[in-house]
Amino acid sequence: MQRNILTGSILALLTARAAAPQSPQVPTAIASIRQADLERDMYALAGDNMRGREAGTLDEMRASAWLAEQMRKIGVSPKGEDGGWYQWWNMRRTRVSSTTSSIKLGDRAFGLWTDITPTSNVAAEVTAPTVFVSNLNDSTFDVRGKVAVIRLAPPASSAIRTTTNTYEHNYTRAALIPMAALGRWGALAVVVVADSIAELAVEAVARTQMRGTYDVVGGVPRFTRNPAAARAANVRPPVPVLLVHRGALSDWKTDGQTVTIELRTETFETPSVNVIGEVRGTDARLRDEYVVFSSHQDHDGVRYPVNGDSIWNGADDNASTSVALLAIARAWVKQPSKRSALFIFHGAEERGLLGSRYHVAHPVVPLDRIVAVLNGDMIGRNHPDTAALLGSQPPHRNSAALVQMALEANGATGRFVIDSLWDRPTHPEGWYFRSDHVPYAERSVPSLFFSTNLHPDYHTPRDEPKNINYPKLTRMTQWMYMTGWIAGNATTRPPVDAGFVLR
Repeated sequence: MQRNILTGSILALLTARAAAPQSPQVPTAIASIRQADLERDMYALAGDNMRGREAGTLDEMRASAWLAEQMRKIGVSPKGEDGGWYQWWNMRRTRVSSTTSSIKLGDRAFGLWTDITPTSNVAAEVTAPTVFVSNLNDSTFDVRGKVAVIRLAPPASSAIRTTTNTYEHNYTRAALIPMAALGRWGALAVVVVADSIAELAVEAVARTQMRGTYDVVGGVPRFTRNPAAARAANVRPPVPVLLVHRGALSDWKTDGQTVTIELRTETFETPSVNVIGEVRGTDARLRDEYVVFSSHQDHDGVRYPVNGDSIWNGADDNASTSVALLAIARAWVKQPSKRSALFIFHGAEERGLLGSRYHVAHPVVPLDRIVAVLNGDMIGRNHPDTAALLGSQPPHRNSAALVQMALEANGATGRFVIDSLWDRPTHPEGWYFRSDHVPYAERSVPSLFFSTNLHPDYHTPRDEPKNINYPKLTRMTQWMYMTGWIAGNATTRPPVDAGFVLR
């Protein structure tokens, strides 16, 4: 599916290239954006020593401190709290407790996360007999008031994601979704026995699920302007669905066994951080308006191994844009625009856009002073001459003037064929809504999302510095820089489209 999406995008766009807009004059400081600097910084930020920069861990803090130090060396001024680089906030994490939860079949205790894995954060206290359901499509089984036991059935191939994690993990997650139907039929809990493919993903599901879910204390809600997405995000399975190993079928298959389930959740807070720097503008009238260059510095950390590698480096996602911001900052310090520039590295994007949601609620400058948010996420892979500009077409576009600036900048720098498919509301990945520009765009701040889109290494340990296309990353960085330069020097700020509502 991934290959078909990418190939279709490229073929469609190669036959539908728009006329190149007029090219503006490129400032001499663009020479400060050097491929060698991008590659050096990439290996520092996304190398194994940073351990995948997982939000809420010391690894994310170390990466954030490294970025702040690079900004200091470049000559950017700190714009965080109390005259420093950092804007601190707390992640609120909710997970199934490993110490106070227990599951028993008769008198036998099953080890949480090893023998049996809750596949959601549902808290429950259940004591009930088992009933084995041989076919999910057979509604004659009476599961009311019981613990339904069922073999995992292969999902439809169209339901299996191809753009994150491993095939086995994606297969298992897709196959688990229909099992929740047994809860709607009256089951108090569902025990799903892995098949041969899901057996290879049991550890992966456990390692992912034991982390729980995340929110940001004091941040704006997610999807405030997108009611359908908000409803989808708040759906929770009504009963616990538990995954057990394939070899446990004989233990669970006999009807009438007593199951005792005690699943308790715990909630706690851990700090995360936004790293924020500023380059003041040169024009006394315009320097209190801002162009924001946006990235996120976190990724997935150390997780389950894939082919012997357990560090999920996140080179493209999103060290690529983070090192791009450093390169842009080098150019900006040498030649500032009339308006000021903010460089914001948002923390914990991977946990639900947490850093950007916090900054929008507590901006270091008023939101109405921000003339453009230029956010990048994954800008270093795929076809060397194509890229996506999300927020460039309705219904995601909120400033046609800012889009025109980006197109002019592209004509003067990267000269990419613009892949429009990933910005469409019908695209199956919903890619527009999955990065840090969204909280700003929801509040009518002119916003764009630069990307080179997903690839088979997305959210796997294979997303490493050696797989980045550094010439392409350099061109993408120049494109973002030039877009900001045009916005930073424009006589009038790019207006928001009349009647814009993000949906």
